[in-house]
This record gives sequence, structure tokens and C-alpha cells, in this order.
Amino acid sequence: MRSTRHLPFVRILLTLLLLALGVTVAPAVAAAPAAAPVRIMPLGDSITGSPGCWRAVLWNRLRSSGHSNVDFVGTLSQQGCPQAFDGDNEGHGGELVTNVANQNLLPARLSATHPDIVVMHFGTNDVWSSISPDRILAAYTKLVTQMRASNPNMKILVAQIIPMNPSNCTGCAGRVVELNARIPGWARATSTSRSPVTVVDQWTGFNTSGDTYDGVHPSSSGNTKIAARWYPALAALL
Repeated sequence: MRSTRHLPFVRILLTLLLLALGVTVAPAVAAAPAAAPVRIMPLGDSITGSPGCWRAVLWNRLRSSGHSNVDFVGTLSQQGCPQAFDGDNEGHGGELVTNVANQNLLPARLSATHPDIVVMHFGTNDVWSSISPDRILAAYTKLVTQMRASNPNMKILVAQIIPMNPSNCTGCAGRVVELNARIPGWARATSTSRSPVTVVDQWTGFNTSGDTYDGVHPSSSGNTKIAARWYPALAALL
């Protein structure tokens, strides 16, 4: 067997020889740590949460277009959409955004998940309950304040919500229009350079007769449309 006793001495001589010849011996460089995934919270009510298949469509489009280092986060899990995707979300069926604000429900959810980006479609149940746009937008403002307390650099996408026209809410369709008309102005007043608020129009081109199964919740075509509207705004932040 060949002796290895003199190998350290040989290496030293070789290094000295290379230095004498003007050759720099670079130290080994450790590999850079992998970047942490961007944490995205889908926030809202049943349109977001159960089953929320637009999240699956959006997730898979992000992955297929090269945005692989993302992590959907939330205290809720997939909730039944029959596609493989990251199902974590914060879409609570039946919730009113005004109740979430008034009861301070969001801070605990943020501290459990630490999102970098929030994707929010919220207010459908408030509209159904005849709550005024002023109160809904005040709730939005409180939630944004809580998001920024969790992460001063929070990026926030806020939907002009999809149309609704259920048979047992004759005034809902008009009240959605009224709320949506107010959202862009609210967003301009609320946005900052460090924590921008971007409005995503989920209303235009969405048809309750074909894109929902009950006048409120999206069908397969509705899920495709919702994901298609979120995608460019979200991809721009990635």
C-alpha cells in the first residue's frame, strides 16, 4: 500500500511552488444558501377557501412558467379541490371582512404563516349582508395595517370582487358594483412604495350565469378566469 504519511508536506511544497510561479490558489467557496420561497397568503371567504380551485390553477400556472420558489401559506388546508397543488390558504367560508377586522382575527393568522404577499378577495358576505362600502373599506384598511405590522414590506393584491347574483339576494348585484367602484381610489390612498396595494379587476368579463354554479361561487370556467386575472399581477411581484 502506498504511504500517505508525507502527503501534507507535498501539498505545502506544491502550494509554495505555485505561488512562486504567480499562480493564485483560491480557497474553496461554500455554495450559496438557497433563497427562501416567497410566501403567498390567499385571503378571503369561501370563494377563496372551499374548494378555491382557482388557487390550484394559479399555483400550477406559476410553477409551469418558472416561478417554482413559491409557497402558498395559511392556517387552512386544501379543502377539497381535486388537483395537486399547495393548498394552504386563509379562505374561511362565510366570513365577513368586517368581522375579521372588528374581532382582530388576522394578526394570529399572519403570525402563524408570515406571508410576503397577500392575495385578497374579500367582501362578498358583507355585500350580501348589506354592509356599506364605507365599512368594508375601513375593514380593508385595518387589515392592511395589520399586514404591515406583520411585515413592513408586505405586497398586497386586492380584488375588485367577482359579480354575484343569487336568487335570494336581489340587491347584491348592484351592491357589488358600488363596492368595486370604490376600491381603486381606496387602494391609491392606501398604497405605499414600500408596501404597495395593487387592484386586480376580477369583475370585468366574469358572468354569473356561466362562471358560477349558484350565482356566487365560481364554476370551473370561473376558476380559470380568476386565476388568469391574478397571475400577471402576482408574477410581477415575483
